[in-house]
Amino acid sequence: MSEVITRIQAMLRAGTIRRVRQTLLATNLAQGALVAWQVPQERLDAAFEYMVERDPFSGHVVIRTTDTATAGARYRLWTTLKVPQGFSMTRHCEFLARQAGAERFLLLPAKKLFTLGVGHVRRRGLEPGSRAEVPADVTDVAVTELNESEWRVLIALKREFAPEELVPDLWAARAREAGVPLEDFLAKAQDLERRNIVGRFSTFLEHVKATAGGERVTRFNALFHWAVPPGREIDAGREVGRHHIMTHAYWREGGPEFHHVNIMGVAHGTDKPLLLAHKAAIDRHLLEGGIPLLYTNVFWGGRSEIKPSEISPLAYRDWCTSAGIDSESMRA
Repeated sequence: MSEVITRIQAMLRAGTIRRVRQTLLATNLAQGALVAWQVPQERLDAAFEYMVERDPFSGHVVIRTTDTATAGARYRLWTTLKVPQGFSMTRHCEFLARQAGAERFLLLPAKKLFTLGVGHVRRRGLEPGSRAEVPADVTDVAVTELNESEWRVLIALKREFAPEELVPDLWAARAREAGVPLEDFLAKAQDLERRNIVGRFSTFLEHVKATAGGERVTRFNALFHWAVPPGREIDAGREVGRHHIMTHAYWREGGPEFHHVNIMGVAHGTDKPLLLAHKAAIDRHLLEGGIPLLYTNVFWGGRSEIKPSEISPLAYRDWCTSAGIDSESMRA
């Protein structure tokens, strides 16, 4: 045990591991969306930095480009957003747009989830077309309400661990932080797990930036778009989600600015032509399965930052106060 802890501490300090924490199934805890932002080119980097540094509710922040010029290509800045229960995603984005200088934004909430995971290293070497024996499961997007005591435990559970906090008796300090006895803390945590609110306890490799040794787990972050006929979204999403290369796959409605895209997914890799070969294999699989492709595109990630999204209503009220906002004006 001590050797494992020592090695994880060393990799965390060196930057090989980006974070160590208890993961949450955040789709069950806060309303969320992928957000596409149209920002003038001269303000793009400043808007990126604002989302990263000033908005704790934005998670993945990515500047994207496309290989083909389309109307949607004007949306260069992409973020994931979680707005805590009781507050409005639209009002939150309106505030961010004013602060960051965005001209327009589109909220793209998930209607169904087909794949959500990481594992970038184990996806290296996959052959295009590699997929599971059966289609992916369908997960509904629904928000679970928690009481104040459960939120206190959850907030302590989810906070990242600093290297010095990685000790054999991992949860004793977090129970004190939550203000409950350790036995009660563990019981509440187990209940949250049974309710599919907490996921795995995980180490996250750094896959965006180079590590201390100059290595990268991935170089390319591809957001795939597909438009399939209305009524075929679940069929298509399950077939996309069964492909091993996909780390995320959702049913999201892109609307006319994105040619009515309704299936979106993310794949990572170190070789752009290989990622395109993976996508071509998925395209063929959909067509061979009788699912027409009305439109498709790829948005490539460039500058990016990944951070956990804050999801606590208590934290949202504190953020409103620090930003000079009446939190009641942000209510849904």
